[in-house]
Amino acid sequence: MTKKRTSMADIATHAGVSTATVSRVFNGVGQVSAPTRIKVLTAIDELGYDRPASSAPPSSPGIGVVVPELTNPVFSAFAHCLQVEIAHAGGIAMIRSQTPGATSEAEHISSLLAHGVDGLVFVSGRHADHLGDVSPYLDLAGRKVPFVTINGARPEIPAPDFSTGDALGIRAALAHLRELGHTRIALLGGRTHVVPARRKARAFRAAMAADFGQDDPVVVETFYTFEAAAAATPDLIAQDVSAIVTGSDLQALGAISALRAHGLRTPEDVSVIGFDDSFLIPHLGPPLTTVRQPVTAIVSSAVRALFEALANREPQSHADFTFTPDLVVRSSTGRAA
Repeated sequence: MTKKRTSMADIATHAGVSTATVSRVFNGVGQVSAPTRIKVLTAIDELGYDRPASSAPPSSPGIGVVVPELTNPVFSAFAHCLQVEIAHAGGIAMIRSQTPGATSEAEHISSLLAHGVDGLVFVSGRHADHLGDVSPYLDLAGRKVPFVTINGARPEIPAPDFSTGDALGIRAALAHLRELGHTRIALLGGRTHVVPARRKARAFRAAMAADFGQDDPVVVETFYTFEAAAAATPDLIAQDVSAIVTGSDLQALGAISALRAHGLRTPEDVSVIGFDDSFLIPHLGPPLTTVRQPVTAIVSSAVRALFEALANREPQSHADFTFTPDLVVRSSTGRAA
């Protein structure tokens, strides 16, 4: 048996298809459904074989993807999922990361347009900041370059937005804490000029007033980082809170670290809830109770809408699409002491 035949047999076994199907994918001939082709290409990648040269048609649309810093696991998750969904839709993702102090979003847009991208996806970018300049998005609309935004709807931007239901997540977190007997609850969230942070803060205040009778609950605004949350937590300890709801998993980890440094245990002394549920969160000590963003559903819908816009080339308009998150209960929450 030749090495080529053995290789194809290995790929076929791994993908759960016939060797004839693998051959059709390699040679670019015959009928192979899109899902089956993806299975074969995935098997090729996982087994370390080189893909066939014809696996990416020259007509594949280029899609620019601009995400925040990839040091935050949830943004890495969005970038990974976008790359996969864009590839499955027949495109090629060109991923750019907007890190503070480095290349700006506007500079990324100019570069991507210069590279001839056909469409763009923005994740938690300037569109999600009420202080952000929307003129680059208006310019894209004027150029008739299709784009979509994720997690940051602003009605003045003429494109659909696909976002996690922040208010739904906060209400679920507070309902869980109420069942556990907590009343001294704080929100450790982001700065409220950012759309998701504002939605979380509004939902928190409304739920604390309606369900706990507290018209002025403890709300702290800071950056979505481990360090910022750790620095803010001692003030919450001084206010004798029994539970902390955070705006991100990184903030939750910072809060737990600060609690531990002050001799407090999670959840025995203070319960903590995160927001995102990135892939390492279940493996922490303690495993974090958190609100899971429906990343796959958001990305799938956003990419589908973008490719529809590429196909019909009609003027885009603003629309909000909100996706329901899930509260994942683990070990960082317990009954109020």
